[in-house]
Amino acid sequence: MPTADPRADLLVHDAELLATVDDARREIAGGWVAVTGGVVTAIGSPADPAPAAARRVDARGCLVTPGLVNTHHHLYQNLTRAFAPALTGGLFDWLVTLYPLWSRLDEEAAYVSAYVGLTELALGGCTTSTDHLYVHPRGAGDLISAEVAAARDLGMRSHVTRGSMSLSVKDGGLPPDSVVQDDDEVLADSQRLVAAHHDRSPSALTRIALAPCSPFSVSTSLMARTAELADELDVRLHTHLCETQDEDAFCVETFGRRPVDYLQDVGWMTDRTWLAHVVWPSPDEVTRLGAAGVGAAHCPSSNMILGSGLAPVAELRSAGVPVGLGVDGSSSADSASLWLEARTAMLQGKLRHGAGSTSARDALEIATRGGAACLGRAGEIGELSVGACGDLVVWPLEGAAFAGALSDPVEAWLRCGPVAARHTVVAGRFVVEDGVPARPGLDEQLAVHRRVSAAMQAAV
Repeated sequence: MPTADPRADLLVHDAELLATVDDARREIAGGWVAVTGGVVTAIGSPADPAPAAARRVDARGCLVTPGLVNTHHHLYQNLTRAFAPALTGGLFDWLVTLYPLWSRLDEEAAYVSAYVGLTELALGGCTTSTDHLYVHPRGAGDLISAEVAAARDLGMRSHVTRGSMSLSVKDGGLPPDSVVQDDDEVLADSQRLVAAHHDRSPSALTRIALAPCSPFSVSTSLMARTAELADELDVRLHTHLCETQDEDAFCVETFGRRPVDYLQDVGWMTDRTWLAHVVWPSPDEVTRLGAAGVGAAHCPSSNMILGSGLAPVAELRSAGVPVGLGVDGSSSADSASLWLEARTAMLQGKLRHGAGSTSARDALEIATRGGAACLGRAGEIGELSVGACGDLVVWPLEGAAFAGALSDPVEAWLRCGPVAARHTVVAGRFVVEDGVPARPGLDEQLAVHRRVSAAMQAAV
Protein backbone atom coordinates (compact mmCIF):
# COMPACT_ATOMS: atom_id res chain seq x y z
CA MET A 1 0.00 0.00 0.00
CA PRO A 2 1.32 3.52 -0.74
CA THR A 3 2.25 5.55 2.32
CA ALA A 4 1.26 9.14 2.96
CA ASP A 5 3.83 11.83 2.30
CA PRO A 6 5.50 12.34 5.72
CA ARG A 7 6.40 15.94 4.92
CA ALA A 8 4.65 18.79 6.69
CA ASP A 9 3.36 21.75 4.73
CA LEU A 10 5.04 24.19 7.16
CA LEU A 11 7.68 23.83 9.85
CA VAL A 12 8.46 26.74 12.18
CA HIS A 13 11.65 25.80 14.00
CA ASP A 14 14.33 26.94 16.47
CA ALA A 15 12.08 29.43 18.29
CA GLU A 16 13.64 31.35 21.13
CA LEU A 17 10.55 30.10 22.93
CA LEU A 18 7.47 28.25 21.69
CA ALA A 19 4.57 29.19 24.01
CA THR A 20 1.89 26.64 23.15
CA VAL A 21 -0.80 27.87 25.62
CA ASP A 22 -2.09 24.28 25.48
CA ASP A 23 -3.77 22.47 28.37
CA ALA A 24 -0.39 21.95 30.06
CA ARG A 25 0.80 25.48 29.15
CA ARG A 26 3.98 24.00 27.69
CA GLU A 27 6.77 26.41 26.83
CA ILE A 28 9.60 24.92 24.75
CA ALA A 29 12.94 26.69 24.34
CA GLY A 30 14.18 26.05 20.82
CA GLY A 31 10.83 24.45 20.01
CA TRP A 32 9.24 23.71 16.65
CA VAL A 33 5.71 23.26 15.32
CA ALA A 34 4.58 21.51 12.13
CA VAL A 35 1.37 22.26 10.23
CA THR A 36 -0.14 20.03 7.54
CA GLY A 37 -3.51 20.38 5.85
CA GLY A 38 -4.28 23.46 7.89
CA VAL A 39 -3.88 21.82 11.33
CA VAL A 40 -1.02 21.31 13.77
CA THR A 41 0.42 17.83 13.22
CA ALA A 42 3.46 17.82 15.50
CA ILE A 43 5.22 19.89 18.18
CA GLY A 44 8.65 19.23 19.62
CA SER A 45 11.81 20.36 21.33
CA PRO A 46 15.34 20.47 19.87
CA ALA A 47 15.78 16.89 21.12
CA ASP A 48 12.84 15.67 19.01
CA PRO A 49 13.35 14.94 15.30
CA ALA A 50 11.37 17.44 13.26
CA PRO A 51 9.62 16.34 10.06
CA ALA A 52 10.69 17.40 6.61
CA ALA A 53 8.57 20.25 5.32
CA ALA A 54 7.66 21.93 2.08
CA ARG A 55 8.25 25.31 3.76
CA ARG A 56 10.60 25.98 6.68
CA VAL A 57 10.63 29.16 8.78
CA ASP A 58 13.59 29.94 11.01
CA ALA A 59 12.27 31.45 14.27
CA ARG A 60 15.59 32.08 16.00
CA GLY A 61 15.36 35.18 18.18
CA CYS A 62 11.55 34.99 18.09
CA LEU A 63 8.65 34.07 20.34
CA VAL A 64 6.10 31.77 18.69
CA THR A 65 2.55 31.82 20.03
CA PRO A 66 -0.89 30.73 18.92
CA GLY A 67 -2.68 33.25 16.75
CA LEU A 68 -4.47 35.91 18.77
CA VAL A 69 -8.28 35.90 18.83
CA ASN A 70 -10.26 39.14 18.59
CA THR A 71 -13.66 38.75 20.26
CA HIS A 72 -15.22 42.17 19.61
CA HIS A 73 -14.90 44.67 16.77
CA HIS A 74 -16.87 46.97 14.47
CA LEU A 75 -14.78 46.94 11.31
CA TYR A 76 -16.92 49.46 9.43
CA GLN A 77 -16.05 52.11 12.01
CA ASN A 78 -12.53 52.53 10.63
CA LEU A 79 -14.26 54.69 8.01
CA THR A 80 -14.79 57.28 10.77
CA ARG A 81 -11.60 56.73 12.73
CA ALA A 82 -10.66 59.55 15.15
CA PHE A 83 -13.59 61.63 13.84
CA ALA A 84 -13.06 65.01 15.52
CA PRO A 85 -16.68 65.88 16.51
CA ALA A 86 -17.01 62.57 18.40
CA LEU A 87 -13.76 62.56 20.36
CA THR A 88 -14.69 64.14 23.69
CA GLY A 89 -17.97 62.50 24.66
CA GLY A 90 -18.86 59.26 26.37
CA LEU A 91 -20.52 56.27 24.73
CA PHE A 92 -23.97 57.74 24.16
CA ASP A 93 -22.53 61.04 22.89
CA TRP A 94 -20.31 59.55 20.21
CA LEU A 95 -22.99 57.10 19.10
CA VAL A 96 -25.47 59.89 18.47
CA THR A 97 -22.79 61.87 16.61
CA LEU A 98 -21.78 58.97 14.35
CA TYR A 99 -25.08 57.24 13.56
CA PRO A 100 -25.86 59.73 10.72
CA LEU A 101 -22.49 59.02 9.08
CA TRP A 102 -22.88 55.26 9.37
CA SER A 103 -26.28 55.49 7.68
CA ARG A 104 -24.30 55.81 4.40
CA LEU A 105 -22.85 52.30 4.63
CA ASP A 106 -23.12 50.15 1.53
CA GLU A 107 -21.54 46.93 0.27
CA GLU A 108 -18.42 48.68 -1.05
CA ALA A 109 -17.90 50.39 2.32
CA ALA A 110 -18.44 47.13 4.21
CA TYR A 111 -15.96 45.24 2.02
CA VAL A 112 -13.16 47.83 2.03
CA SER A 113 -13.43 48.56 5.77
CA ALA A 114 -13.29 44.83 6.50
CA TYR A 115 -10.33 44.29 4.16
CA VAL A 116 -8.32 47.14 5.68
CA GLY A 117 -9.36 46.35 9.25
CA LEU A 118 -8.55 42.66 9.02
CA THR A 119 -5.18 43.44 7.46
CA GLU A 120 -4.44 45.76 10.37
CA LEU A 121 -5.39 43.02 12.82
CA ALA A 122 -3.22 40.43 11.06
CA LEU A 123 -0.19 42.74 11.25
CA GLY A 124 -0.72 42.73 15.03
CA GLY A 125 -0.81 38.94 15.30
CA CYS A 126 -4.56 38.32 15.03
CA THR A 127 -5.61 35.18 13.15
CA THR A 128 -9.31 35.02 14.11
CA SER A 129 -11.56 38.06 14.35
CA THR A 130 -15.19 38.59 15.17
CA ASP A 131 -17.10 41.55 13.83
CA HIS A 132 -20.31 43.18 15.04
CA LEU A 133 -21.98 44.99 12.16
CA TYR A 134 -25.26 46.29 13.55
CA VAL A 135 -25.96 49.22 11.18
CA HIS A 136 -28.03 48.08 8.19
CA PRO A 137 -29.39 51.11 6.29
CA ARG A 138 -32.29 50.37 3.98
CA GLY A 139 -31.05 49.69 0.45
CA ALA A 140 -27.43 49.23 1.58
CA GLY A 141 -27.18 45.69 0.18
CA ASP A 142 -25.76 42.53 1.76
CA LEU A 143 -23.20 44.03 4.13
CA ILE A 144 -22.45 40.81 6.02
CA SER A 145 -21.67 38.84 2.85
CA ALA A 146 -19.36 41.67 1.77
CA GLU A 147 -17.42 41.26 5.04
CA VAL A 148 -17.28 37.50 4.62
CA ALA A 149 -15.84 37.99 1.11
CA ALA A 150 -13.11 40.32 2.42
CA ALA A 151 -12.05 37.84 5.10
CA ARG A 152 -11.94 35.01 2.57
CA ASP A 153 -9.92 37.09 0.13
CA LEU A 154 -7.33 37.70 2.85
CA GLY A 155 -7.37 34.17 4.27
CA MET A 156 -8.40 35.31 7.74
CA ARG A 157 -10.52 33.22 10.10
CA SER A 158 -13.68 35.21 10.86
CA HIS A 159 -16.74 35.08 13.07
CA VAL A 160 -19.08 37.66 11.58
CA THR A 161 -22.11 38.55 13.66
CA ARG A 162 -25.42 39.65 12.17
CA GLY A 163 -25.95 42.74 14.29
CA SER A 164 -29.18 44.67 14.43
CA MET A 165 -30.99 47.68 15.86
CA SER A 166 -34.78 47.95 16.08
CA LEU A 167 -35.42 50.81 18.51
CA SER A 168 -35.05 54.27 16.97
CA VAL A 169 -35.32 57.60 18.75
CA LYS A 170 -39.10 57.64 18.29
CA ASP A 171 -39.30 54.30 20.14
CA GLY A 172 -37.14 55.43 23.06
CA GLY A 173 -33.81 54.21 21.66
CA LEU A 174 -30.71 56.08 20.52
CA PRO A 175 -30.33 55.43 16.75
CA PRO A 176 -32.19 57.33 14.02
CA ASP A 177 -34.91 55.67 11.91
CA SER A 178 -32.52 55.37 8.96
CA VAL A 179 -30.46 52.55 10.51
CA VAL A 180 -33.06 50.38 12.26
CA GLN A 181 -35.05 47.37 11.00
CA ASP A 182 -38.14 45.54 12.24
CA ASP A 183 -37.86 42.25 14.11
CA ASP A 184 -39.12 39.97 11.33
CA GLU A 185 -36.70 41.46 8.81
CA VAL A 186 -33.74 40.97 11.16
CA LEU A 187 -34.66 37.37 11.99
CA ALA A 188 -35.25 36.37 8.38
CA ASP A 189 -31.90 37.79 7.30
CA SER A 190 -30.18 36.13 10.26
CA GLN A 191 -31.50 32.76 9.16
CA ARG A 192 -30.42 33.42 5.55
CA LEU A 193 -26.87 34.32 6.53
CA VAL A 194 -26.41 31.28 8.75
CA ALA A 195 -27.57 29.05 5.89
CA ALA A 196 -25.26 30.83 3.43
CA HIS A 197 -22.03 31.15 5.42
CA HIS A 198 -21.92 29.25 8.73
CA ASP A 199 -19.37 26.41 8.71
CA ARG A 200 -19.70 23.99 11.62
CA SER A 201 -16.47 22.06 10.98
CA PRO A 202 -13.66 22.23 13.60
CA SER A 203 -11.37 23.95 11.09
CA ALA A 204 -14.00 26.45 9.91
CA LEU A 205 -12.76 29.74 8.47
CA THR A 206 -16.22 31.37 8.59
CA ARG A 207 -18.90 31.27 11.24
CA ILE A 208 -21.95 33.44 11.84
CA ALA A 209 -23.39 34.57 15.18
CA LEU A 210 -26.51 36.62 15.98
CA ALA A 211 -25.95 39.96 17.65
CA PRO A 212 -28.69 42.47 18.51
CA CYS A 213 -26.74 45.57 19.42
CA SER A 214 -27.61 46.62 22.97
CA PRO A 215 -30.48 47.12 25.44
CA PHE A 216 -30.83 50.76 24.34
CA SER A 217 -31.16 50.02 20.62
CA VAL A 218 -33.09 46.74 20.39
CA SER A 219 -36.58 45.72 21.47
CA THR A 220 -37.11 43.15 24.20
CA SER A 221 -39.01 40.97 21.73
CA LEU A 222 -36.09 40.93 19.27
CA MET A 223 -33.68 39.92 22.04
CA ALA A 224 -35.93 37.05 23.11
CA ARG A 225 -36.74 35.87 19.59
CA THR A 226 -33.06 36.01 18.60
CA ALA A 227 -32.17 33.75 21.54
CA GLU A 228 -34.82 31.27 20.37
CA LEU A 229 -33.50 31.38 16.80
CA ALA A 230 -29.89 30.91 17.93
CA ASP A 231 -30.95 27.84 19.89
CA GLU A 232 -32.82 26.50 16.86
CA LEU A 233 -29.88 27.11 14.50
CA ASP A 234 -27.20 26.21 17.09
CA VAL A 235 -25.21 29.41 16.67
CA ARG A 236 -23.78 31.84 19.19
CA LEU A 237 -25.18 35.07 20.61
CA HIS A 238 -23.40 38.39 21.11
CA THR A 239 -24.35 41.84 22.39
CA HIS A 240 -23.01 44.81 24.37
CA LEU A 241 -23.82 44.67 28.08
CA CYS A 242 -22.76 46.37 31.32
CA GLU A 243 -20.57 48.77 29.37
CA THR A 244 -21.39 52.05 31.15
CA GLN A 245 -23.26 53.40 34.14
CA ASP A 246 -25.52 55.23 31.68
CA GLU A 247 -26.60 51.81 30.40
CA ASP A 248 -27.37 50.70 33.96
CA ALA A 249 -29.55 53.75 34.46
CA PHE A 250 -31.29 53.21 31.10
CA CYS A 251 -32.14 49.58 31.93
CA VAL A 252 -33.47 50.43 35.40
CA GLU A 253 -35.58 53.27 34.03
CA THR A 254 -36.83 51.40 30.94
CA PHE A 255 -37.17 47.80 32.14
CA GLY A 256 -37.12 48.17 35.92
CA ARG A 257 -34.19 45.75 35.82
CA ARG A 258 -30.41 45.88 35.83
CA PRO A 259 -28.68 44.73 32.61
CA VAL A 260 -27.84 41.19 33.83
CA ASP A 261 -31.41 40.71 35.07
CA TYR A 262 -32.62 41.85 31.65
CA LEU A 263 -30.28 39.33 30.02
CA GLN A 264 -31.87 36.59 32.12
CA ASP A 265 -35.37 37.76 31.23
CA VAL A 266 -34.78 37.50 27.47
CA GLY A 267 -33.19 34.04 27.59
CA TRP A 268 -29.56 34.97 27.06
CA MET A 269 -28.03 33.51 30.25
CA THR A 270 -26.48 30.59 28.42
CA ASP A 271 -23.04 29.35 27.43
CA ARG A 272 -23.73 30.22 23.78
CA THR A 273 -23.59 33.93 24.75
CA TRP A 274 -20.59 36.23 24.94
CA LEU A 275 -20.86 39.90 25.88
CA ALA A 276 -18.82 42.96 24.94
CA HIS A 277 -17.24 45.04 27.72
CA VAL A 278 -18.87 43.79 31.00
CA VAL A 279 -17.44 46.71 32.97
CA TRP A 280 -20.16 47.22 35.59
CA PRO A 281 -21.59 43.90 36.83
CA SER A 282 -22.08 43.61 40.59
CA PRO A 283 -20.22 40.84 42.46
CA ASP A 284 -23.42 38.76 42.54
CA GLU A 285 -23.89 39.31 38.80
CA VAL A 286 -20.31 38.20 38.14
CA THR A 287 -21.10 34.94 39.94
CA ARG A 288 -24.31 34.47 37.95
CA LEU A 289 -22.56 35.07 34.63
CA GLY A 290 -19.89 32.53 35.54
CA ALA A 291 -22.44 29.92 36.60
CA ALA A 292 -24.22 30.32 33.24
CA GLY A 293 -20.97 30.10 31.26
CA VAL A 294 -21.53 33.49 29.61
CA GLY A 295 -18.34 34.86 28.01
CA ALA A 296 -16.91 38.38 28.13
CA ALA A 297 -14.97 40.34 25.50
CA HIS A 298 -12.65 42.65 27.45
CA CYS A 299 -11.97 45.88 25.51
CA PRO A 300 -9.43 47.78 27.64
CA SER A 301 -8.51 50.60 25.24
CA SER A 302 -12.11 51.43 24.36
CA ASN A 303 -13.13 51.35 28.01
CA MET A 304 -10.44 53.90 28.81
CA ILE A 305 -10.98 56.18 25.81
CA LEU A 306 -14.72 56.44 26.44
CA GLY A 307 -14.23 56.68 30.20
CA SER A 308 -16.37 53.58 30.72
CA GLY A 309 -14.28 52.16 33.57
CA LEU A 310 -12.04 49.22 34.50
CA ALA A 311 -13.66 45.83 33.92
CA PRO A 312 -13.43 43.25 36.76
CA VAL A 313 -11.43 40.82 34.64
CA ALA A 314 -9.84 38.81 37.44
CA GLU A 315 -13.17 38.46 39.20
CA LEU A 316 -14.90 37.32 36.01
CA ARG A 317 -12.24 34.71 35.29
CA SER A 318 -12.31 33.45 38.88
CA ALA A 319 -16.08 33.02 38.59
CA GLY A 320 -15.69 30.85 35.50
CA VAL A 321 -16.50 33.45 32.86
CA PRO A 322 -14.50 32.86 29.65
CA VAL A 323 -12.73 36.20 29.06
CA GLY A 324 -11.26 37.16 25.69
CA LEU A 325 -9.87 40.39 24.24
CA GLY A 326 -11.50 42.83 21.84
CA VAL A 327 -10.05 45.80 19.99
CA ASP A 328 -13.58 47.26 19.64
CA GLY A 329 -14.56 49.66 16.88
CA SER A 330 -12.21 52.22 15.46
CA SER A 331 -14.48 55.09 16.38
CA SER A 332 -13.92 54.43 20.07
CA ALA A 333 -10.56 52.64 20.26
CA ASP A 334 -9.13 53.90 16.92
CA SER A 335 -6.32 51.30 16.93
CA ALA A 336 -6.77 47.63 16.05
CA SER A 337 -3.79 45.85 17.61
CA LEU A 338 -4.40 42.85 19.83
CA TRP A 339 -0.79 43.14 21.02
CA LEU A 340 -1.67 46.60 22.34
CA GLU A 341 -4.90 45.31 23.91
CA ALA A 342 -3.02 42.45 25.59
CA ARG A 343 -0.46 44.87 27.03
CA THR A 344 -3.18 47.25 28.17
CA ALA A 345 -5.11 44.40 29.77
CA MET A 346 -1.98 43.43 31.69
CA LEU A 347 -1.43 47.00 32.88
CA GLN A 348 -5.07 47.46 33.87
CA GLY A 349 -4.95 44.23 35.85
CA LYS A 350 -1.92 45.47 37.75
CA LEU A 351 -3.57 48.83 38.34
CA ARG A 352 -6.70 47.20 39.72
CA HIS A 353 -5.17 44.41 41.83
CA GLY A 354 -1.48 45.16 42.31
CA ALA A 355 1.82 44.59 40.53
CA GLY A 356 1.89 40.83 41.08
CA SER A 357 -1.68 40.17 40.03
CA THR A 358 -1.48 40.06 36.23
CA SER A 359 1.38 38.70 34.14
CA ALA A 360 2.12 38.70 30.45
CA ARG A 361 1.12 35.03 30.47
CA ASP A 362 -2.28 35.94 31.88
CA ALA A 363 -2.74 38.45 29.07
CA LEU A 364 -1.54 35.97 26.43
CA GLU A 365 -3.98 33.37 27.73
CA ILE A 366 -6.88 35.84 27.58
CA ALA A 367 -5.86 36.82 24.04
CA THR A 368 -5.76 33.18 22.86
CA ARG A 369 -7.51 30.46 24.90
CA GLY A 370 -9.93 32.94 26.45
CA GLY A 371 -11.02 34.23 23.08
CA ALA A 372 -11.41 30.70 21.75
CA ALA A 373 -13.70 29.82 24.66
CA CYS A 374 -15.81 32.94 24.07
CA LEU A 375 -16.38 31.81 20.49
CA GLY A 376 -17.15 28.20 21.41
CA ARG A 377 -13.89 27.00 19.85
CA ALA A 378 -11.83 25.74 22.79
CA GLY A 379 -9.30 23.23 21.50
CA GLU A 380 -9.74 24.40 17.90
CA ILE A 381 -8.07 27.82 17.99
CA GLY A 382 -6.13 29.83 20.58
CA GLU A 383 -3.59 27.11 21.34
CA LEU A 384 -0.84 25.13 19.65
CA SER A 385 -1.62 21.45 20.12
CA VAL A 386 -1.83 18.49 17.77
CA GLY A 387 -5.16 18.65 15.95
CA ALA A 388 -5.76 22.35 16.60
CA CYS A 389 -5.98 24.79 13.72
CA GLY A 390 -2.59 25.76 12.28
CA ASP A 391 -2.83 29.42 13.37
CA LEU A 392 0.36 30.90 14.81
CA VAL A 393 2.43 34.06 15.10
CA VAL A 394 6.18 34.54 14.95
CA TRP A 395 7.10 37.62 17.03
CA PRO A 396 10.61 39.12 16.67
CA LEU A 397 12.32 39.86 20.00
CA GLU A 398 15.32 41.64 18.53
CA GLY A 399 16.68 45.14 18.11
CA ALA A 400 16.96 48.09 20.46
CA ALA A 401 13.54 47.61 22.06
CA PHE A 402 14.53 44.15 23.36
CA ALA A 403 18.16 44.83 24.29
CA GLY A 404 18.74 43.30 27.73
CA ALA A 405 15.45 41.37 27.69
CA LEU A 406 17.04 37.95 28.15
CA SER A 407 15.38 36.31 31.14
CA ASP A 408 11.78 35.72 30.02
CA PRO A 409 10.67 35.93 26.37
CA VAL A 410 6.92 36.03 27.20
CA GLU A 411 7.26 38.93 29.63
CA ALA A 412 9.66 40.67 27.23
CA TRP A 413 7.12 40.29 24.40
CA LEU A 414 4.51 42.35 26.24
CA ARG A 415 6.64 44.65 28.42
CA CYS A 416 9.07 45.73 25.72
CA GLY A 417 8.28 46.71 22.16
CA PRO A 418 5.97 47.75 20.66
CA VAL A 419 6.17 44.67 18.50
CA ALA A 420 4.31 43.59 15.38
CA ALA A 421 4.17 40.14 13.87
CA ARG A 422 7.01 38.99 11.64
CA HIS A 423 4.77 36.21 10.34
CA THR A 424 1.05 35.62 10.90
CA VAL A 425 -0.14 32.21 9.75
CA VAL A 426 -3.77 31.05 9.40
CA ALA A 427 -4.46 27.38 8.64
CA GLY A 428 -0.82 26.97 7.66
CA ARG A 429 -0.92 29.82 5.12
CA PHE A 430 0.84 33.17 5.49
CA VAL A 431 -1.37 36.20 5.96
CA VAL A 432 1.59 38.34 7.04
CA GLU A 433 5.09 37.42 5.83
CA ASP A 434 8.25 39.26 6.86
CA GLY A 435 6.15 41.99 8.44
CA VAL A 436 4.00 42.84 5.41
CA PRO A 437 0.65 41.52 4.13
CA ALA A 438 1.15 38.37 2.08
CA ARG A 439 -1.69 39.16 -0.33
CA PRO A 440 -1.16 41.93 -2.87
CA GLY A 441 -3.76 44.67 -3.20
CA LEU A 442 -3.63 46.62 0.06
CA ASP A 443 -2.57 49.88 -1.63
CA GLU A 444 -5.51 49.69 -4.01
CA GLN A 445 -7.91 48.99 -1.15
CA LEU A 446 -6.48 51.89 0.86
CA ALA A 447 -7.20 54.21 -2.07
CA VAL A 448 -10.81 52.99 -2.16
CA HIS A 449 -10.99 53.38 1.61
CA ARG A 450 -9.86 57.01 1.43
CA ARG A 451 -12.55 57.78 -1.15
CA VAL A 452 -15.34 56.02 0.75
CA SER A 453 -14.27 57.46 4.11
CA ALA A 454 -14.10 61.01 2.76
CA ALA A 455 -17.57 60.71 1.27
CA MET A 456 -19.00 59.35 4.50
CA GLN A 457 -17.45 62.06 6.68
CA ALA A 458 -18.43 64.83 4.22
CA ALA A 459 -22.04 64.02 4.95
CA VAL A 460 -21.98 65.98 8.23
